Amino acid sequence: MKVLDLFSGIGGFSVGLEKAGFETAAFCEIEEYPRAVLRKHWPDTPIYRDIRQLTAEQLRADGLIPDVICGGYPCQPFSVAGKQLAERDERHLFPEVLRLVRDIRPRWCIFENVSGHIKLGYDEVAASLEGEGYSVWTYIIPACAVNAPHKRDRLWIVAHTRDEPRRDSFGGGVGADGRGQYEAEQWTPKAAEIARSGSTSEAMADTDGIGRPRQGQSFQSIGAEKATDWEASQSKPMRIGDIWAVESDVGRVANGIPNRSHRIKCLGNAVVPQIAQIIGQTIMRYEAEIYG
Repeated sequence: MKVLDLFSGIGGFSVGLEKAGFETAAFCEIEEYPRAVLRKHWPDTPIYRDIRQLTAEQLRADGLIPDVICGGYPCQPFSVAGKQLAERDERHLFPEVLRLVRDIRPRWCIFENVSGHIKLGYDEVAASLEGEGYSVWTYIIPACAVNAPHKRDRLWIVAHTRDEPRRDSFGGGVGADGRGQYEAEQWTPKAAEIARSGSTSEAMADTDGIGRPRQGQSFQSIGAEKATDWEASQSKPMRIGDIWAVESDVGRVANGIPNRSHRIKCLGNAVVPQIAQIIGQTIMRYEAEIYG
């Protein structure tokens, strides 16, 4: 599935989702330093500059019709480090995200923000997405859930449209029964294996029967339980507990690191790719099972 990565930063969302089998169709990032990072690692992927100027018409004209919209829209309106002005903050850009969701009608939306957003502004976000015909699930997942050496609670919002699949979804069109046709080569090998076999037990045993985590269960816990299933089929497998390298010893003084302040800012704004990967793998299982 193709992804429009908004507020891309240095590409943390796309790193995780691509490991789960997604394809990044385009980025949108306004800051020049992270744009340079994106150009280095994704030289052939379009990078739009300003979400306020990006339109569905422009994407269609460029031949880009994403199945997924993801992004960590600015957290300053909700962060305890700011004034917590929510929708009164000029940096509140979720309305621009909602405009694109309304015009593009992606099958999935995946958003990330600070945990304080759950108490300030989240109700508006969830109600807006549900008003557009999306089912919404919300999780607070810390970075330490994937064994990062820090807590870093973050709010993850996953939304799935109740629309019928678009004709251009999954690269296959719509079959006689109205469901999206499946092209196994565009999926991760494990998802293809599940779809070809017609097995529901392996893909759905850890869910409520339609691909969603059971109540009280997180995407992280599902990914942890199933991570070993993907090791044989992925060149860089997701293995919870063995994915964070020990920091190198650079001595007591870091002298002359280029663009140090830019790098620190980019890391502070970035999402944890391993969490995005787990969410992406869960979505892939759902899609392979339902539309296989």
